[in-house]
Amino acid sequence: MNHPERNPMHTPALDPRRWIVLAILSGSLLLISMDTTILNVAFPSLVGDLRPGAVQQLWIIDVYALALSGLLVTAGALGDRWGRKRLLMAGFGIFSLASLIAVFSTEAWHVIAARALLGIGGAAIMPSTVSILRTVFTDAKERAFALAVWAAVFGGGMAFGPVIGGLLVQDYGWHSAFLLNLPVAAVIVAAGLRYLPESRSARSAGRWDWWGVGQSIVGMLALAGGIKQLGKSGIADPLPWALLLVAAVALTVFVRRQLTLDNPLLQVRLFAKPAFSVAATAIFLPMVGMGAILFLVTQWFQYGEGYTPLQAGVRLLPAPLALIAASMVSPSLMQRFAIRHVLGAGLVVLAAGMALPWTLQQFTDLGYPAFAAALTVMGAGAGIATTVASVTLVSAAPAADVSSAAAIEETCYELGSAMGVAVLGSTAAVLYRDNLPALDLDGPTAAAVRDSVGEAAHTAERLGGSVGQALLDTASQAYTLAITPAFLLAGGLAVVAAATTWSLIPRDLRPTENH
Repeated sequence: MNHPERNPMHTPALDPRRWIVLAILSGSLLLISMDTTILNVAFPSLVGDLRPGAVQQLWIIDVYALALSGLLVTAGALGDRWGRKRLLMAGFGIFSLASLIAVFSTEAWHVIAARALLGIGGAAIMPSTVSILRTVFTDAKERAFALAVWAAVFGGGMAFGPVIGGLLVQDYGWHSAFLLNLPVAAVIVAAGLRYLPESRSARSAGRWDWWGVGQSIVGMLALAGGIKQLGKSGIADPLPWALLLVAAVALTVFVRRQLTLDNPLLQVRLFAKPAFSVAATAIFLPMVGMGAILFLVTQWFQYGEGYTPLQAGVRLLPAPLALIAASMVSPSLMQRFAIRHVLGAGLVVLAAGMALPWTLQQFTDLGYPAFAAALTVMGAGAGIATTVASVTLVSAAPAADVSSAAAIEETCYELGSAMGVAVLGSTAAVLYRDNLPALDLDGPTAAAVRDSVGEAAHTAERLGGSVGQALLDTASQAYTLAITPAFLLAGGLAVVAAATTWSLIPRDLRPTENH
C-alpha cells in the first residue's frame, strides 16, 4: 500500500506493523554491515585457494566499497520514484545473486564480479532501510528508538562480521562467508514482501535526471577510489590526486546542477540547516577515526600479538557491545537533555577512548587490557554520538527528502571509514618506519620489513628461531609506538566535531517534532 507523505500539521495513526518492520529492516542492515567486514577473515584462505594477483586482490577488497559509494545517491532517488520497498527487494535479489556467484567462484574475476554486485545490492538496500523507517515511525520518540536500533545494528554488524566469519571460515572455508547471505536474504525477502509498506516521495515526479546520475556516479567513484589509492600509494603518487581532482570537478558540477532542479536527485539544500550539517559532520569525522582505529587495532592483534583472525575479532568485541548498550540508552538521554549536550558529550567520550592508548603509553607498556578499555570507551561514545547524529539528521529532513538524508548519512559512514584508513593508516605506516631501528638484514629483506608490520611478521616467520622472534618483537614495538599517535589524531577529529556541535546546534533543539 502506498503511504502519502505525512502532513506536518497533524499526527497520523501509528502503523501497527511498525515493530515487525523494524525487525525486518534490522535484519537487512545486519547482513549488509557484516558483509563489509566478513571478507577480512575469509580473504587469506580465498587468496590461498584462487591465487589472485596483486591487482586482483586489490579489486576484490575495494570493488564492494566503490560500487556502494558510487550508487548511494542514485539508489536513494530511485527508491523515491520507483518505490522504496520495491528497491529494497530488488537489492536483496541482486545481493543473493552475487552471493551465489561468489559461492561457486573458481577464478578471481568471478569474486570481483560478485563483490561488485554485492556493492550494487547494498547501495539499493541501505538508504531504503532509513527511508522506510522514517515513513513507518511517525511518532518522534518511537522514531528515535528505531534509529537507535538502526545505529546499534549497523555498528555491531561491522564488528561482529569478523567473529562470525572466523567461526565459519575455519570450519567450512571461505565460500561459507558468502553462503551465509542466502538463507538470511530469503527470510528477509519473504517477510518483507508480506509486511513492509510501499512508499514514494511526493517530489519523485518529472523527468529522470540522467546527467545527474552520471555526474554523481563518476564523482563518487573517483572520490572513493582516490581516497583508497591515497592510502595504498601515499602522497607522492599522482594517481590519487588525479582521481580526487576528477571527483572535485564532477561533484561540483553535480551540486550546482541539483540546486537548479525542481526535483533533484539529491536535496543538497539540506546542508543549509545547521542541525543537518552538524549531524553529518558528527558522523563523518568520528568514522574517520573509528575506521582507522579498527583497522590498526586488528593489524596490531594479528601481527603484533600473534592472534588468529578469529581471536582478533573476538578481542574487538568490547567496542560493539559498548556501542549497542550506549545506542539503546541514547533516546532516553535525548528526551531528558538538549541534543547538543548529548551529542557533544558522546563525541567527547569517544575522543577520550581514542586518546587513552597514547596516554597510557606515556606511563607503561601497552597490552590488550589497555586496548580493551579504550575500545569499550570508544564504543560507548560512538554509540551515543552516531545514534544522536542519525536521529538529528533524519529528523531535520522533511519527509519528502528522507532518501537524500539517508544517502548522505550512508555516504558519511562509508567515506569516513575509507578516509580514516587512507590518512591515519598512512600516518601510522610512516611512524612505523621511523620507529624501526637499523636492521641487521640484507637490503630486500630490510625493505620488506620496513614496508609494513604484516611483511615484518611474514619475514620473522620465514627466518624462525630467536632471530625471527627478535625481529617480530622489534617490529611489534615500532608498530605499537606508531598507532597510538594516530589514535590521538582520531580523538582530535572527534573533539572538532564536538566543538562544532556545541557551536552550531540550537540550544533548544529536541527530537520532539513530527515532520
